[in-house]
Amino acid sequence: MLAWTYKMKTKNSTLNIKKMKITILTTAILLATSLGFSQSTFASAHDSEKRVNVKTNVSEISKIEIRGNVELYLSEGAADQVVTYGNDRNGSSFSPDKNGVLRIASYQTQKLIVWVTASQLASLEVYDNADVRSFGKLSGIELDVKMYNNATAQLNMDAYQANVTLNGHAKATLTGDIDSVDLMYGHSSQVDTSNLVAAHLNRSVSFDGIASSGL
Repeated sequence: MLAWTYKMKTKNSTLNIKKMKITILTTAILLATSLGFSQSTFASAHDSEKRVNVKTNVSEISKIEIRGNVELYLSEGAADQVVTYGNDRNGSSFSPDKNGVLRIASYQTQKLIVWVTASQLASLEVYDNADVRSFGKLSGIELDVKMYNNATAQLNMDAYQANVTLNGHAKATLTGDIDSVDLMYGHSSQVDTSNLVAAHLNRSVSFDGIASSGL
């Protein structure tokens, strides 16, 4: 009986700690998004806090593809996890596969806010009007980032090698400390590397607006 009571207390304690972490990160993300939202949108974001959904059927995420009206907060952690804020059922899809690719798409009027924690992320592809922001530094040996259409990104990286490609009217702000960066972008794309420290930075501009073939 004592052993069963101790086991239940331990289980409940673990669940409470997990809930506390999600609540803290939810508050931080909503606070961060408020900097770029209007008051009405921020009110909607607070309302979405009531609909926090944790996806448990994900593991070993090595690549993320984002399409549509999605705002992704990306962090690094020991265990992979996906948390959505708001209504992720109508007009949204999440498709993790056995090869480690997580596909997220949403075509709702209200932006879908997603927080993804990945331990071994190596590739990121962003399409349409999707927006990606790193939550803390993204570290690793190599990170490949491809952006298309009107996608935007704010990435703080601490890696050995980063390959970043911007097509169309994509915009990216890159910060952090990287040994080697291969940066290719079209003439309509915008990239800010003013706060990026790189030992080797190779830039290449494509005037036909298509830069993906170079990496």
